[in-house]
Amino acid sequence: MNGKKGSVEIDMPPASKVKLQPEVREKSGFIDFSCKAWIWSVWEFCKEDSNRVTFSLKVGLAVLLVSLLILLRGPYEIFGTNIIWSILTVAIMFEYTVGATFNRGLNRALGSLLAGILAIAVAQLALRSGRVAEPIIIGISIFFIGAITSFMKLWPSFVPYEYGFRVILFTYCLIIVSGYRMGNPIRTAMDRLYSIAIGGFVAVLVNVLVFPIWAGEQLHKELVNSFNSLADSLEECVKKYLADEGLDHPEFSKMVMDEFPDEPAYRKCRSTLNSSAKLESLANAAKWEPPHGRFQHFFYPWSEYVKVGAVVRYCAYEVMALHGVLHSEIQAPYNLRITFQSEIQNATNQAAELVRSLGKDICNMKRSLKTSLLKRVHGSAERLQRAIDMHSYLLTAHCDPPDNSSKPLPKLSHAQSSTLYDLPDHLDDPDNTSLETSSNKLTQTMNSGTLPQCYHEMMRKQSRRQHSWPSREVDAFEDEGGFSTDFLPRMRALESTAALSLATFTSLLIEFVVRLDHLVEAVDELSKTAKFKLDGL
Repeated sequence: MNGKKGSVEIDMPPASKVKLQPEVREKSGFIDFSCKAWIWSVWEFCKEDSNRVTFSLKVGLAVLLVSLLILLRGPYEIFGTNIIWSILTVAIMFEYTVGATFNRGLNRALGSLLAGILAIAVAQLALRSGRVAEPIIIGISIFFIGAITSFMKLWPSFVPYEYGFRVILFTYCLIIVSGYRMGNPIRTAMDRLYSIAIGGFVAVLVNVLVFPIWAGEQLHKELVNSFNSLADSLEECVKKYLADEGLDHPEFSKMVMDEFPDEPAYRKCRSTLNSSAKLESLANAAKWEPPHGRFQHFFYPWSEYVKVGAVVRYCAYEVMALHGVLHSEIQAPYNLRITFQSEIQNATNQAAELVRSLGKDICNMKRSLKTSLLKRVHGSAERLQRAIDMHSYLLTAHCDPPDNSSKPLPKLSHAQSSTLYDLPDHLDDPDNTSLETSSNKLTQTMNSGTLPQCYHEMMRKQSRRQHSWPSREVDAFEDEGGFSTDFLPRMRALESTAALSLATFTSLLIEFVVRLDHLVEAVDELSKTAKFKLDGL
């Protein structure tokens, strides 16, 4: 109260002193963060393929042009309310690519025409049957049309025309029912067919003339990208297998869900394996497109693109198998992996070069002989195979110890025990003299009934390289404080199993090289049927 009668004074704090509650601030920050994240995700989505924005704007333009027939008084007085079918036609018929729009437009046109003819014929028959029989005939015809069209669209041969059967069903029902109530089915059918034709014409015109997106170009790029993804994934997998001494295993949940954020090429290769339906869809749409761009002749062999894509996936399966070995629980020792590093790396580089060369030929639409490249790839694979065969003893268990179960196991010095794991370090010696010396020393050591003194320490280090294999055996050995007579055979069996993972990796790599022959043949067949230009002309 300020002393005046009937007046009340209320103290309001300054605006600068008003503070939001913590919950309100946190909620506001969360909304702001979510909005920024959503805008960023939309930007990345549009940046990934700018044709998505182009397609959206084209649809908006086509719908606007058709809507003007209703918004303007002159066209509306001519066509009436049936012009709404033009908007419906544009919304349903407008597809991402030109070929898909042509395909859907043909289905829409034929379906609407056939439905209109059937509706007019049945309506005339029902009209001549009398007022009592007219609704019965119309109802029975709707039942049979619905049943027949639904059954036919499930037939394997008619699956590509599934949309056409849907158009027949709803167009027939709408025409014959509305014609029954309006009393003039022929007039209703003709007006709606005109409206559908106008909508289809606008959709095709906008899709072809305004920044057209050709299915053939999309198919061509998709196939070239699959070649590059295959080569990148192969090099990434082998590089990671030979890169360091400790292969980092991801979490089990991420490994099961195929989540490897540090392997972008692997994700692209995995998408290649799932591209079968996409390639077939693009090839079917491309068949409807007229000659355009670099594809200037009729009856272009788009089906050959699908065949080449199938062979690329056939090769990608081997890369996925190599990736499985890379992230398997059982790993070969690092010193054993780097023993064959040069052969594995050479075979990988040659194979990746051949794959990229094939993709480049398709991209440039040129035909070149790959005899020299293919010979180099085969030569690198044969060198790897000879290296594995020559040093196959490194991939199996060492010789069994003598049966001295009744006697305590003696010990040897650390220098003698090192011969067991130093064998791969001498493989780079061209004369193999150090390898023979080490092998003789190891044979003498084993025949004398002695065992390495620091075998336990070496196996502990070995288990660190191989992660959980065979660390459980080593951990059990450490818990017991000693080893029994059957520990060494068990340990060697585990070592042999771990070493065999390297044999699995190399055999998968050689199999990948063998499959490249089929890829070269498929690309050569595509270049012939598509009439690619010879390189150098």
